Amino acid sequence: MFKISKLAARDYFHEWQISGCYVLALGAVLGPLLILFGLKFGIVGNLVGQLVEEPRNREIRPVSSRHYELSWFSEMRMRNDVDFILPRKRNLAANIKLKSNTAKTILDVELIPTAKNDPLLPNVANPPSNIHWLVLSTSAANKLAVQKGDVIDGSIARRIEGKTQRVHVQLHVQAIASSTSFNRDGAFGSLALLEALEYYRDGYSVPELDWPGKKKQKSNNYYTGFRLFAKTLDDVQPLKKWLNEQGIDVRTRAHEIEVVKQLDIKLTTVYWVIALTSLVGYVLSLGASLWANIDRKYKELCILRLAGFRTIEIIFFPIVQGLLTAILGWILAIDIFHLASFTMSKMMAEQLDVGQQVCRLLPIHYFMALALTCCSTMFAAFLAGIRATKGEPTEGLREL
Repeated sequence: MFKISKLAARDYFHEWQISGCYVLALGAVLGPLLILFGLKFGIVGNLVGQLVEEPRNREIRPVSSRHYELSWFSEMRMRNDVDFILPRKRNLAANIKLKSNTAKTILDVELIPTAKNDPLLPNVANPPSNIHWLVLSTSAANKLAVQKGDVIDGSIARRIEGKTQRVHVQLHVQAIASSTSFNRDGAFGSLALLEALEYYRDGYSVPELDWPGKKKQKSNNYYTGFRLFAKTLDDVQPLKKWLNEQGIDVRTRAHEIEVVKQLDIKLTTVYWVIALTSLVGYVLSLGASLWANIDRKYKELCILRLAGFRTIEIIFFPIVQGLLTAILGWILAIDIFHLASFTMSKMMAEQLDVGQQVCRLLPIHYFMALALTCCSTMFAAFLAGIRATKGEPTEGLREL
């Protein structure tokens, strides 16, 4: 096999003009296919990446309030499709006024319960577990002119027997959440802090903060809502369906997720239709070219058979040349793809986020293109090689 491979390679590069035409033909077909797939993978990949990276797309929100016992939350945490769940108190009771020494503004913010592994706080290793700690949203932190480590004043009021009562609590800014975590004036605090706000507003005392009121009965301890995040995007719809079957009406972003999935499916279908049509056309074209090339070298191949080369080695002759065309054409197509990708990225640089590419491929895609190209080329070359072994070896001598 080594000798016939060497002869095939020397013959291939000796006729470099014809070989170059084969390589250019392959590059002209494979290059645009790589660009098309790169666009599909880049554009849809960016959309899917944004869906995955944006935790709110996995969030499931209850539409209305109802009573949830602690046992219900324990059961939900055991589910494989639940990534994060936390009890939530009444929205009307989850507001607190914040005041800092560095700003004149008294800010009324929404307080959101948080705990470890909160999807909305990926950059906060240990969310507030203490009743005196907060994570402020970027908007709230800017209006209060505070930074991590500052101390601010929190206050809430209630009206009992016609009198307004107000209490205060010192709160430490543990961290500032990213602007994508919460784009309004808000703060993330421990569940204990939210319970304290609701208890006080309902007229109960909060001993931990020395807030006066009547004694809280443990039997009244229940929750009216929850913060829930599915494990993956694919878990959102099944989890929503399960909750609906339990009589819990929820709101999700399932529609947006489905739109991107359908776009991915449709673009993939269009790509493969174009790719297979182009590939079949190229294989037929290459097969015809190799067939004609074998006819042109039929006399020489017959002499090689007379010289002692086996039939399988004669078939291997066009296969080696086909593989050389496949590899060189693949390299040319890769160069065409990179040039087009660089040009498109430059043209759309202002519309792309940092690290995003409008046209991109993974290393596995390059190797898949090479494997598919080599297989199709070898198939065409094999058929041409069969043609070279049909006649008698002496036919080459008769044509001398």
